Amino acid sequence: MEPHDAVIGLASSGVHSNGFSLVRKVLLERSKLTVESIVPELGGPLGETLLTPTRIYAKQILSLMETAPIKGIAHITGGGITDNLPRVFPARCGARIRRGSWPVLPIFQAIQARGAVALDEMYRVFNMGIGLILVVAPEHVDRVIAKAVELGDQAYHIGEMVAQTTDEGVVEYVG
Repeated sequence: MEPHDAVIGLASSGVHSNGFSLVRKVLLERSKLTVESIVPELGGPLGETLLTPTRIYAKQILSLMETAPIKGIAHITGGGITDNLPRVFPARCGARIRRGSWPVLPIFQAIQARGAVALDEMYRVFNMGIGLILVVAPEHVDRVIAKAVELGDQAYHIGEMVAQTTDEGVVEYVG
């Protein structure tokens, strides 16, 4: 993995299994919603959205590895993109992630709006619609995304690896 490598995100199915303490505090306690509450922006009951099963990406990864060399894989769990992606960084590398390069799921928009949660905190706690991140050489981006789409996934070129002066990799957000 090196600067200029591409960062590709595969879509999540929702909250997955992370951030439920904040979800409960914002949506159930502060907003006084229940799992039966119909939330217009979610298109149905809150409970159904929150219980959407966590995606498992094993089959996709195996197929994508046959398509092109994958230099890094980060499952975006508790700690969101901000804390999970640096786990795959080599020394003196970080990532620049372009907000707006993928659709943020309505559940995250509802949490942020109803709880007045700072954007940086949202990216630190939640997957924000990206459940798995792959790092590939720039020349493989189109092939990996096309294969992911062929497999039924939504995939997005969300950023690139960047050089850093410290050993501890940092995720920088732009946009």
